[in-house]
This record gives sequence, C-alpha cells and structure tokens, in this order.
Amino acid sequence: MTRHQDARRVLRDHEVFTSERGNLLTTLGSDDVASGRMVTVTDPPRHARLRASQINALATGVRDAGGLRMRAAVRALLRPALDGHPWDLAEAAALLPLMALGPVMGLPAADWPELSRLAFSAVAPDDPAYATEDTRTTLTTAHHELFAYFRAALRARHHAPADDLLTRLLPQFGESRRQGIELAVYHCYSLLLGATTTLPHTVSATALVMAENREVIAALRQGPKALAAGIEEALRWSSPAAHVLRHTTRPVEVAGVRIPPGEAVVVWLGSANRDETVFADPYRFRPGRTPNRHLSFGYGPHYCLGAALARTSLTAVFTELTDAIEAMEVCGPVEHLNSHFIAGISRLPVRLTPRRR
Repeated sequence: MTRHQDARRVLRDHEVFTSERGNLLTTLGSDDVASGRMVTVTDPPRHARLRASQINALATGVRDAGGLRMRAAVRALLRPALDGHPWDLAEAAALLPLMALGPVMGLPAADWPELSRLAFSAVAPDDPAYATEDTRTTLTTAHHELFAYFRAALRARHHAPADDLLTRLLPQFGESRRQGIELAVYHCYSLLLGATTTLPHTVSATALVMAENREVIAALRQGPKALAAGIEEALRWSSPAAHVLRHTTRPVEVAGVRIPPGEAVVVWLGSANRDETVFADPYRFRPGRTPNRHLSFGYGPHYCLGAALARTSLTAVFTELTDAIEAMEVCGPVEHLNSHFIAGISRLPVRLTPRRR
C-alpha cells in the first residue's frame, strides 16, 4: 500500500487488517510472540486496555520532556560543535531517545549508551554498526538483553518505588504481579523502540534540509506556531518508520484488487506521505505546510503512543538548534542506515556556523 487513502484504510480497519500476527517485515512467515502483550501487535478491544496504562504513565513524562531539562541536555550536546570543527550530527542525534526517555523512565544515565546500542540493533539489525551476526541472531540477542534489563529494573522498582514511569507501569492492586511486570516489560520495550525509531532520524533528515537551505532555519525560528508546523513537516519529510505490516482476516478489495484472507499487507508510510493527491509539491520541504495529514505516527487505533513525547522532544531540539546556529554545512559523506524498517541517516558530518548575537 503506497497511497495515502489506502494506507489510512489499512491502518484504521483492525477487523480486516490485523496487527496480531506481527507489524514488521522481520516477523513475516511466523506469528509475533508479543501478540496480545504489546500494544503494537494487539487489536482492540484488548489494545485499548493495554494502551490506557501507557498513556497514564506517560502523562508526566510528556510535560518533563518539553521542559528545561531536555533543552539543557540539547544545549550541552550542541556546545562542542559550535567551535567550527566537523561534527557528526547523526551520531549525536542517536543519543536523543534516551535523553528524552531516560529521565522520564528513571533509567541511570550510565546505562543509556548500551540501551541505545541494543535499541538500534533491534530496529536496524542489518546495519554493520549494530549487526552482531546474522539478522535473526542480532534481533534475538537485542530483544533478550532489553527484556532482561527492563525485567530487572521493574522488579527493583517493585521493592523500591520512585517517581518515574517504571513505577507507574507496575501492576496495580488486584493484578498478578508476575503477569503485570511482564506486560510492563513489553511497554518499556515498545516505548524505547518507538523513541529510537522517530527522534534521531527526524532530526538528522531535517538537519540535512537545513544545510541545503538556510531559509529553513530562519522559518523554524519564527515563533511557536511556525516551529510546530515545521516539526510536522519534518515528520512528514523524514517518515522515519518506513513500513507497517498487517494481515488480512477475510477477503477484501483495495483499489480494485482482490486480496485473499491471511495475506500480508505492507503500508509504506514514506510513500503515503508523498502522495501528490494529498500533499502539494510533496518532494519539497515546506516548513509552513498546512494542512499536513502525514502518517508518520500511524493512524487509527495504533496511532503512536509516544507522539506527544516525540513532539515535545523535537520542539526542545529544534528550539535550541535554530537558536544556536546561523547555518549548517555538510562536510563529508552522508551515510544511511541499512534498514528496511527505519529511513534514517547513520552518519552526517556537518560544520555549524554559530548565530551572531
């Protein structure tokens, strides 16, 4: 599915296009073991019950991510790059998911680098920077280590609660402790991978546009409304999650084509976000584009749980970046992530020109 209308239909209609057999091409040919336990591979009505606990737990985190703490962290990340020396923006952007999510979840900063490596291994198992052996082994190892980490962290919170997301995800009164912690592990895994999927690649793809056209930097600097519109365009432009997988539960016709039951159906989000019947001049980055009905966070019941957290984090990043620089220049080869799931940049050497005060 490459067109906006067809993509929305598939993502909206969970009764005909189920997610419970897996939502990524890496699961093709075998049912996803997380079905019924992780929100991304669970259909309504159970999906709504799983989703509610994450929404409640994230509420405080969304507020914190958009505050002074996140902006201060971004300023610290930028500071060494303002001396005019080459700086790998993609490498720095890879730190952003844990900068946003780590404090909210209550994860020790010392653990962030390894968690980041494991998360990238899970979303880009074919990339040489993260592959350990073959694709399946890399995925299995990353999943095992991330699940073990969160399981241990949640058990520790059970004995010593704190004011963080991990504690808020713990099973409530009347729930089975073991089952509740296991569901919380899946929640933590899903949130970390969601942040890893979106934040760094939206920032890197938009930075590349900034380097090509400094007017984009000026446009994002024109106040909160302009910045909010620019972030939506950045999400459309980057379309960091490349695809979503579904399976048909019954015979269905889409755009005049009959699809039998049990068939894998893949929605290509980047293509839908460049559908010329929906987006005028879709192959141009337009910071003030409105309306902007992009599908980068999905659509329907599986609309991204972390969308608000992503938007507030991106607001902090681009507020600090546009405030700090006048221009950006690419000063070396740009390398893209080897992944059919993530449309991302793995290397982006740039030289920043600090803003004149």
